[in-house]
Amino acid sequence: MSKSSAVLAFDMGASSGRALLGEITSSDHDSPGMLKITEIHRFANIPVQMGEHLHWNFPMLLQEVKHGIRKAFQAGYQPVSYAIDSWGVDYGLIDYNGELIGVPYHYRDLRTEGMVKETCEQVGKERLFQESGLQFMPFNTIFQLNAMLKSQSPMLDIADKLLLTPDLLNYYLTGVQACEFTMATTTQLYHVTDGQWNEKLLEELGLSRSLFIDPIQPGTVIGKLQDSVAQELGVPAIEAIAVASHDTESAVVAVPANSVQFAYLVCGTWSLLGTELPEPLVHMEVLEEDFSNEGGAYETFQLLKNIMGLWILQECKRQWEIQGLTYSYAELVEFAQEAEPFQSFIHPDDLRFMNPADMTVEIREYCKETSQPVPQSTGEFVQCILQSLALIYREVLERMEILTGCHYDGLHMVGGGIQNELLCRYTANAMGRTVWAGPIEASAIGNMLVQFVANGTLRNREEGVELVKRSFPLAWYEPASAEDWNAAFSHYKSITAQQQVK
Repeated sequence: MSKSSAVLAFDMGASSGRALLGEITSSDHDSPGMLKITEIHRFANIPVQMGEHLHWNFPMLLQEVKHGIRKAFQAGYQPVSYAIDSWGVDYGLIDYNGELIGVPYHYRDLRTEGMVKETCEQVGKERLFQESGLQFMPFNTIFQLNAMLKSQSPMLDIADKLLLTPDLLNYYLTGVQACEFTMATTTQLYHVTDGQWNEKLLEELGLSRSLFIDPIQPGTVIGKLQDSVAQELGVPAIEAIAVASHDTESAVVAVPANSVQFAYLVCGTWSLLGTELPEPLVHMEVLEEDFSNEGGAYETFQLLKNIMGLWILQECKRQWEIQGLTYSYAELVEFAQEAEPFQSFIHPDDLRFMNPADMTVEIREYCKETSQPVPQSTGEFVQCILQSLALIYREVLERMEILTGCHYDGLHMVGGGIQNELLCRYTANAMGRTVWAGPIEASAIGNMLVQFVANGTLRNREEGVELVKRSFPLAWYEPASAEDWNAAFSHYKSITAQQQVK
């Protein structure tokens, strides 16, 4: 490994975004290099309700990325490239003049209600899974576009290209229209075994093949900042790199595993629990268990399941703030520890928790319907959420082991959610296995590693993983209270099975 130039990683989450600068310290035979990350810029990502629809504030997001680039140079750094990773599925449409049509929709917008059922009736559920490999989530790009088709949106009539979120941001920075592979696989319109856009499916749905740009692989140079953008920001025209632009896949690149066979949990607003495979797994048992196959970096696929995650707690916190009760997350954890454990459980993936008007009301109703004690205090709500998440993690991991035929000794937890140490401890207890927690900024770090491999600073991904291990210590959580958690798991499964039957 040689002395590195700096790179700039933009990690765009569903509630906030950040720009982090990555530098690898000088190394020699006696002192291996370390990855140093510096936060340059952080900003809120707040969606906007416009009439009946929920949208992303795209101009604001673009402006914040520009701020991040400018601030990096103003602080005296000299990044040679930047890259953007973000949530999947969402997109903007570009017209024949190269202009953005409308304001990009938010994946939680309600226009996709009923679209999973309608689309599956139209093209066949089993066929759609076998060709796309994806879990059926109502916000997948295919269902968003089909909702536009069913409503006869004029936007599709004048659209020339569809650009997924990171590609859309890069377009306005570089002038280059591109489509990155890992993002393409989140659309459910990409044929994972053929390795190309599903032209037959597009034709059946009534979508033009010309909308979709042939994907490029992570590590590809997209282009450079346009001269006009560089002049606006007062910076050099640095390169834009296509990394694993779906934030989940970037996070997986940074998992500090000791073998090629490992289980991970990317923990944040969403929880993504999965494992890395060389090929997609698209047999019917995977469909029945509702898992996804998403494209990863370096010719891999991620067999994973989307779980509602800490969104449920975030929405409860927001609701309490509306009521004038402002708590930090540290205070919420303290309240949970004071509450009686194992009183009430929810199924985090029940669609009622996707985007309710009041999350606390939905939790109460769920508990009433399942004849459980209804949470009253703040701590009881938090206890219910965190323990339910830990138990669904166990359930998903055990199902994944059946699908892959592999046994996982423990679970690598990465992402911002691992700052909730109680959740990490509960997860170890619920699974009866070791949890290795870290790094926190996994998506941004994975983003940086792909940039470093692309510019030759790192030879390969494996060298990047060793760099992560040296640079970011792990927190270890060993399981405890096995008897109590095993009993809780049995009770949780009986409750969630009862509710799913209804």
